[in-house]
Amino acid sequence: MVDDRIRVAMLHGPGRPDADGVSDYVTHLVEALDGVGVEVTPVPVRPDGDRGRWRAATGRAARRVRELTPDVVHVQFAPSAYRFSGQPGLLPWRLPRRVPLVTTLHEYGWWACPGWLPGRLWSAVERIRCWDRESGRLVPASAAVIVTNPGHRAVVRARTGRAAIHIPIAPNVVDHVGAATAGSRMRVELGLSEGAPLLAFFGFVHPVKGLRYLIEALPELRRDHPDLRLLVVGGFTSQALPEREAQAFRAELTGLADRCGVADAVTFTGHLPAERVSAALHAADVAVLPFTTGVSTKSGALLAALAHGVPTAVTGSDAGDDGPHRSGAVAVIGARRDSAAIVRTVGRLLADPVLRRRLAERGRAFAAAYSWPRVAAAHRDLYARALGRADA
Repeated sequence: MVDDRIRVAMLHGPGRPDADGVSDYVTHLVEALDGVGVEVTPVPVRPDGDRGRWRAATGRAARRVRELTPDVVHVQFAPSAYRFSGQPGLLPWRLPRRVPLVTTLHEYGWWACPGWLPGRLWSAVERIRCWDRESGRLVPASAAVIVTNPGHRAVVRARTGRAAIHIPIAPNVVDHVGAATAGSRMRVELGLSEGAPLLAFFGFVHPVKGLRYLIEALPELRRDHPDLRLLVVGGFTSQALPEREAQAFRAELTGLADRCGVADAVTFTGHLPAERVSAALHAADVAVLPFTTGVSTKSGALLAALAHGVPTAVTGSDAGDDGPHRSGAVAVIGARRDSAAIVRTVGRLLADPVLRRRLAERGRAFAAAYSWPRVAAAHRDLYARALGRADA
């Protein structure tokens, strides 16, 4: 290093930020790291053509890293980002051995490659840190392993005995200047009458997000609030849901809204630029995130809603990450995959303006601890420790 800046080669999947949550995270992280003296060169692992060329893609990425001669190599790992190829797990054998390797696990605890190997054999090789069932050589070979939620940290320790470092994510959309006024304009654009309640769902629209149950809840909610509308903010197509499946799922949801008699009450915006998302969150009276696996601080959409001061209803998390619930920053939907539970929780919020104000205040306070400058500072400290820097 010729100065105190740390040069990092950051490997990540091929998805566009508007179609992949990890790529969006990388975009925010790279920008924030620049502000704390870390110079990042993104290195996408991008296959040419079909999904069978991941070996060549990882080879090209490794060669690019060698050309860059970085101080640190950082791999952003999520199986879905690499279409569940095992090739990214072999990267440590292709990367410079003397350069510290850091791996961030964005998805963990539910997959194995190959999937047919018995769990007891995986446990044996993981305990001696020879191999990891999900990340191949990445976890065993890394100088540091980062996780974005406490649940993943617990799984890493149980399997490998090593202590992963928890660095939470930050809101994937910050509160834009002037967005509150833009939110009022958006309500006009949507044709909302004065005082008509607006629910918002924000994030990639996937089956696991539980949106179908929210749509099923609308007829009952509209009995007490006839002018109620639902704004679905987010795209369908992503690394996890390719174009054909995304189109089919969108057709399924629009058909469901029609069968429920609420087609006129549901607006799908598709992907929006950040400033429009910020306006939509300001326009909303309540945000609803009824994920079928529960909502944790791993969700940038949750943090964005809270940072915008939107009273937010969520399903509970099994990921060992109940901070939002314990802090009183969210209203907890009592059951997953249950439209009646959504009706009870959201109905209570719509009927109680004092509760909404209290959640808005607590949500903002909770989200304030999750910022990109804090995330960047934690990364810089970790890189410095990996390099044995005196200022670590």
